[in-house]
Amino acid sequence: MRLPLNRACGDAGRVHTFRKTVMTLPVAPLALKPLALALAISLTLIGAARADEPALPTVFVSAARFASDPSLLPVGATVIGADEIRRAGVTDVNQAIRKIGGVFGRQSLDGTPDFGLDLRGFGSTSAQNMVIVIDGVRLSDNELSNAILSSIPIDTVERIEIIRGGASVLFGEGATGGVIQVITRRPPRNGQRGSVVAEAGQFGLREGRASAAASWDNVALDAAVADQHTDNYRQHNRFRQKSFSGGAQWRTAGGRVGLRAESAQQDSDFAGSLTSAQFQANPRQASTPLDFGSLDTKRVTAFLEQRFDGFELAAELAHREKDAKASYYFTYKGVTSASNLGYDSVQNQFSPRLRQLSELAGMFNELVAGVDLIRWNRLTKSSFSAADATQKSKGFYLRDELKFDTAHNGRLSAGARHETFDKLTRDPLSFDPGAQASSQSQNAWEVQGSYDVLAQVKLYAKDGQSYRVPNSDENGYRTSVGVLKIQTSHDLEFGVTVGDAERQLTARLFRHALSNEIAYDPTGYGGNTNLDPTRRQGAELDGHAQLAPGWRVSGHLQHVKADFTAGPNSGKELILVPKNILSARLAWVPGDGQSADLGAQWVDSQRVGNDFANTCATRIPSATTFDGRYGRSFGAWEFAISGVNLTDKHYYSNAFGCNYGIYPSDGRQLKVSARYDF
Repeated sequence: MRLPLNRACGDAGRVHTFRKTVMTLPVAPLALKPLALALAISLTLIGAARADEPALPTVFVSAARFASDPSLLPVGATVIGADEIRRAGVTDVNQAIRKIGGVFGRQSLDGTPDFGLDLRGFGSTSAQNMVIVIDGVRLSDNELSNAILSSIPIDTVERIEIIRGGASVLFGEGATGGVIQVITRRPPRNGQRGSVVAEAGQFGLREGRASAAASWDNVALDAAVADQHTDNYRQHNRFRQKSFSGGAQWRTAGGRVGLRAESAQQDSDFAGSLTSAQFQANPRQASTPLDFGSLDTKRVTAFLEQRFDGFELAAELAHREKDAKASYYFTYKGVTSASNLGYDSVQNQFSPRLRQLSELAGMFNELVAGVDLIRWNRLTKSSFSAADATQKSKGFYLRDELKFDTAHNGRLSAGARHETFDKLTRDPLSFDPGAQASSQSQNAWEVQGSYDVLAQVKLYAKDGQSYRVPNSDENGYRTSVGVLKIQTSHDLEFGVTVGDAERQLTARLFRHALSNEIAYDPTGYGGNTNLDPTRRQGAELDGHAQLAPGWRVSGHLQHVKADFTAGPNSGKELILVPKNILSARLAWVPGDGQSADLGAQWVDSQRVGNDFANTCATRIPSATTFDGRYGRSFGAWEFAISGVNLTDKHYYSNAFGCNYGIYPSDGRQLKVSARYDF
């Protein structure tokens, strides 16, 4: 959970669950045990590998959570490459997903670059209905927060895969809206590379980044550092972040093993929300000129890939720590007082999996089986709460994909998953100081297939069930007597892809029929609850075309109808869901050292955050924004100028109440940059 949400939820008339449930775990012992176990497993497998086996090819972690052949890449996925990221001038992963991938993002509440990403129209719970993974390790948390993508050095990213739609079989709870996978670059074999980047712009923007990677025979090292400072568009909204990422890996006969360590430190000033009148008068003003917070994160991951006796084994053992603090100031009858909040959280994940590639009656078959073991703990540090919470989950999955009729690239896959969750919460300062324990379990399944019916025409279909488990924040402030029920969704999708690498168009029809959707209900006294049945259904278009040498256009359109299908609000629109989103980009790369990239996004109007009954006459207005970049290379140097919201549009994507609780979006910002590659 990002701490500023406490203020945001107060704007909407709710009490944030941060005040109810949080917890932690002793750090030092758990930090050492995962690494020791990973190294022991790795050395055992290395010793077991046959010396005559070929080394694994340099390919990417993909749909089946393995380095895959290009013919087995996710059907209908959006892929963002490193060249596109650099050409568009984006400086963080979150921005790349929004600007290039066409994913809708809500302005962050705390001045950070971590916008709330939304796949398939899940509004205020979008972060909990989408799974984000970096190199096989889950970043999504068991709390009401966005994944901290800004801590991933952008210069280390090889590509980003956006898989829309239900994917709980492989990725577990929360994958109803889809999955975003970030794949980092591997060091060059027996080579070196590096870069240094400096940027400066409006609102006090200053950023410096450096990265380097090298390898010698079977050993490879890489490191990246970044330092960013900005005052941001709004007053009292300063943001500062320092980050580091470094790794080492060793190639073996048939695989690789390695370690990666990452850390980030953030400091933010919180501008707070505005009323409609305040926004119209001055969208840059702050309503909370004293509030501030900080967030420190650390991640350590041990990983391995090994091929032996006709099988491939992969595993990640990850340890992550978060330390968050915030101070909020309140004035009553002329007296100002502070409320200091803080929490520590720790998450450990062990994800071993096994794959067998074989031939069945002349057909290519991929069988994958895996386990996800996750333990999450959190401890609060505040005067009004001593809540702690823990969750342990065990997920087991099996998926088989058969590639048949090679001439028509036929693919058919089926999979299933079973996952159990054990939760424990305790708060000696609450009205009910006793411990609350619960155990829940859920199954997921999927069947999907694709077939090239004609040259350059592919049809595909997916059917399945995904799920989401109530997190500690939601159970901590709920309307029910017992813990909230697990949310389930029946996911159905049909699609067609026409064209080739030069010109391609993908169209999808989808429907998510949800039972027991978990959300905050603002009616009455308010609280987290299981809603009456809901539904998201609509269509998506993805396309790109090489118009002429050096010219490329791409775009994404999403139309989604999100509404209640039963209960007193049957037929009413769900909150914070734009019905239509259109993104388009035009790139110019003539090959003479110049490059230019222009993007536009139009977001339709949407219901405000407390309008379950659709009675508020005011909606969040639609908005169109533009961004662009021009760069020129001179040998190893590149100089560029870029900007966002080029027309300086005054708009907002967050409004938690009818004419109040508004968080303005960023205005126009221009910046210049210099880059040196070596």
